[in-house]
Amino acid sequence: MNYSDIIYNKEDHVATITLNRPERMNALNGKASRELTQAIDEAKNDDEVRVLIVTGAGRGFCAGADVSQMVTGGGLAAGAKAKRLARLGSDWQFGGGDSLLYINKPTIAAVNGPAVGYGFDLALLCDMRIASEKARFRGWIKVGILTHEDAMILPRLVGLARAYEFLLTGDIIDAAEAERIGMVNRVVPHDQLMTAARELAAKIAKNPPLTVRLTKEAVHKGLALPVELFRTFWGQASVYLTETEDHKEGARAFAEKREPVFKGK
Repeated sequence: MNYSDIIYNKEDHVATITLNRPERMNALNGKASRELTQAIDEAKNDDEVRVLIVTGAGRGFCAGADVSQMVTGGGLAAGAKAKRLARLGSDWQFGGGDSLLYINKPTIAAVNGPAVGYGFDLALLCDMRIASEKARFRGWIKVGILTHEDAMILPRLVGLARAYEFLLTGDIIDAAEAERIGMVNRVVPHDQLMTAARELAAKIAKNPPLTVRLTKEAVHKGLALPVELFRTFWGQASVYLTETEDHKEGARAFAEKREPVFKGK
């Protein structure tokens, strides 16, 4: 698929989506939003892809929604502007990144600079976050817009009190503080960001893909299901995995003291 506002690359079972509007700090307009959704779906439906990395071109990760272009760029009347903004959730799909909630493969945000508003959500929607020392995070409240997925995810990462403080004050959190409170997995020098993200992705991609996917699903279900229902899921998934070729390959490799080669079967 051809893209213009993002760059999509696939190598060694790892797909990378790069938001590519550096002149706007990768703020998402309607086109970029649609392309982001399409690229996430492309990675989801490609059996060769085992891990997805999301990052930004230039100085910023994502400056959020390009509201100025969306609302004022088309010369809309004042009343139409308000209606258009109110319909962002359905018309604009909240920036396209909500597809990350449903992708069945691990995702890593390589946060190369400011992640603001929806850009902050986009980083949180990924399963893991590697941050450059230049990364900065800020939510929505300073522009008078209701917080999105960050209200759901952030308390689970940093605790309720810290999440309240961050979301309600609109303070900027730098990379070091984000690492200290558990918002990001680690902070690395800026020029080592993509190397660190790819190393983490490669380590995950070497593991049996079916088990990786079901492990991610188990974590999601474990956060939402009662214990009895989770145990039912675990039992069914475990039986399924013991019948896979990758399980047999893992057992053989362990016995033969060699590295296993998993094929996702």
